[in-house]
Amino acid sequence: MTAPVPTTAPALPELVDVAVIGGGAAGLNAALQLGRSLRSVVVLDAGTPRNAPAEGVHGLLGHEGTPPLELLARGREEVRSYGGVILEDAVLAARPADPVDGDLRFDLDLASGARLTARRIIVATGVRDELPELPGLAEHWGHGLVHCPYCHGYEVRDRAIGIVAVGPGSVHQALMFRQLSEDVIYLVRGTELPEDGRALLAARGVRIIEEDVVEVLAAEEADPVTGSRVAGVRLASGETLAREVLAVASRVHPRLDGLEGLGLGIEEMPGGFGEKVPTAMAGVTAVPGVWAAGNVAEPMAQVGASAAGGALAGAHVNGDLVMAEAQAAAVSAASAN
Repeated sequence: MTAPVPTTAPALPELVDVAVIGGGAAGLNAALQLGRSLRSVVVLDAGTPRNAPAEGVHGLLGHEGTPPLELLARGREEVRSYGGVILEDAVLAARPADPVDGDLRFDLDLASGARLTARRIIVATGVRDELPELPGLAEHWGHGLVHCPYCHGYEVRDRAIGIVAVGPGSVHQALMFRQLSEDVIYLVRGTELPEDGRALLAARGVRIIEEDVVEVLAAEEADPVTGSRVAGVRLASGETLAREVLAVASRVHPRLDGLEGLGLGIEEMPGGFGEKVPTAMAGVTAVPGVWAAGNVAEPMAQVGASAAGGALAGAHVNGDLVMAEAQAAAVSAASAN
């Protein structure tokens, strides 16, 4: 990940209540909750949103079809309106520091050369999508190559869809897209296809292609509605199958570059779909003082669910700080008597 160099970096305080690492829907909504609770909060945004290639956000009430970058721009202004600081910078290193009067501290080294100390951290860095190694596939990501039937499905309804299988879990994805189109093929590509999955696909009229796929073919012009430039796939025999859209279940990995010093663990998700940061209620991690929200903790969450997770984490962090401050005040009062 290339770290952006801020052109006009705001002055950083020596200590902030909360550092939010990641400026997507989860991170910004967490910061919004904290700002409204009169907490000092800095959002560190490396500027690489997962949904940047998408034309619009879907399934988010009141914001249907809003371009992702426009939604983030609005969110930034809302956070700033409550005193939050948005810093276009990346974290090179983060680590626990010595507590002060029993209160936790974390030091963050930034790509710009700045250093930030925070009492609590919310990790909202999202995930990285790993695609199958298939020539011509990756260039269509976010337009002709989709993964989520709720994010992109309506826009590709009634199109000729090809499912690029990555394992048994792709059967479920194929059935989801079959709800949206009668013309769906399942490209096995040598992956495991259990007999019960094969039966389900056949029952729904999904054509199963056993022959290996060697290349994704591109059209000269993009589809005016979907933006797809997928023309089809070429099989090992040389035969080509016309397709307008491809769907794949990408394998996801938490974006934790620079955060290794926090000691956050990762866990494998069922079905081989990738990894996530394990969390408890409200994004609590196994590391005291560190929360995780959004796709880094819930990779299947759409924008609305990610934002909700950020709001919950932000509220929980504020509550944690409230209790820490009350307990410190009680100790101070007791020692004064």
